[in-house]
Amino acid sequence: MDLVHLRLVSPPELSDELVDLLTANRQVLNVVRYPATVLNPAGDALECDVTRGAANEVLRVLRELEVDRDGSIAVDDAGTVFSGRARRLEAEERPALLHAPLWSAVEARIQEQGAYLPSFYLLLVIAGLIGSVGILTNSQILIVAAMVVGPEYGAITSVALGLDQRNWRRVRQGLLALTLGFLLAIVVTLAFSLLVRGFHLQPRAFDLGLRPVSNLINTPNFFSVVVAVLAGVVGIVSITEARGNALLGVFISVTTIPAASDIAVSAAFGSWHEAWGSLLQLLMNVVVLVVVGLAVLRAVRRIWLRAERVHRPGP
Repeated sequence: MDLVHLRLVSPPELSDELVDLLTANRQVLNVVRYPATVLNPAGDALECDVTRGAANEVLRVLRELEVDRDGSIAVDDAGTVFSGRARRLEAEERPALLHAPLWSAVEARIQEQGAYLPSFYLLLVIAGLIGSVGILTNSQILIVAAMVVGPEYGAITSVALGLDQRNWRRVRQGLLALTLGFLLAIVVTLAFSLLVRGFHLQPRAFDLGLRPVSNLINTPNFFSVVVAVLAGVVGIVSITEARGNALLGVFISVTTIPAASDIAVSAAFGSWHEAWGSLLQLLMNVVVLVVVGLAVLRAVRRIWLRAERVHRPGP
């Protein structure tokens, strides 16, 4: 049975109401109360397990009661639970709710990507350098490696969530991090590419104009938009359902980091038309991913919440 474990710190004056609310809900199991055991903030400790299909509604009610204002709410995976009542609830649960996303956890996963530590910028720079080597050597494997290393998709989804929540501070932080991060990656990669050109280290094929990888990157077209849209859909669905393998596929399907690398390489070798095409590719992909991320996030949430309302078991 897929259960969500809740640990609550409740102000004493609210505990009785919370216990009554939790025990009255047939989708809540294993309700435990430890009176006056929490020291900071002072209050009672409550624990319970909730079926995943009912967890969003229970959390909504708890937050409406402002349990998290003077106390706290911690959400965990209950893990393996052996319980006859849990098995009966699982048998009664509608299939649509067995794996319903826990929206507080989904938003927390996205928000974690909105902390732009120095490693975010370092990884962008490293990914840009790997991408530049891939362009110079016409190595598709290195281009894929650069896509995997790049952390920019987390920032893109954080911007989409900020737009969804009208959290303009989050939007500004995400856009600023993306702008500074890509600029830093381009500048460092440009310096590296100028070094390669200055010492004539570029492969002969690149000098002769045989640049199939670069040509693919710096030529935005209809298919680039299609791939970006599809990747944006898959990315949000992967995050909401915690599908790591599918999310990895998003990282290696959208031309963001390779486009930044190609801007630098093309500029270093005086290919200004190609540099401009790569810049358009980069901007187009970032904008499409943000817009699609926002639209799909809202759509997926609306679909799941509607399914929960329609299929929610009675009391």
